[in-house]
Amino acid sequence: MWKLLFSARALKDLDGLQKPDAQRIMKKLEQASIDPARYFQKLVGEQEWRLRAGDYRVLALLLYDQKALFISKIGHRKNIYEK
Repeated sequence: MWKLLFSARALKDLDGLQKPDAQRIMKKLEQASIDPARYFQKLVGEQEWRLRAGDYRVLALLLYDQKALFISKIGHRKNIYEK
């Protein structure tokens, strides 16, 4: 089981979502913490990985040496990838 670590930005993003969406994302993250390679896909040209949860995306770094998922950003699929 991998640890879940959240950035301040990710916590703010999660707090701003409606409760059912936030619950869906947390449930998906708990599932992914068992086997991240099954749920996350690598972003092309980036160090981050993405997780799909309905219309929302979770961007994270997979820290293999610490067995931790560092969640950096959570947002709607239409604007999550904007810098």
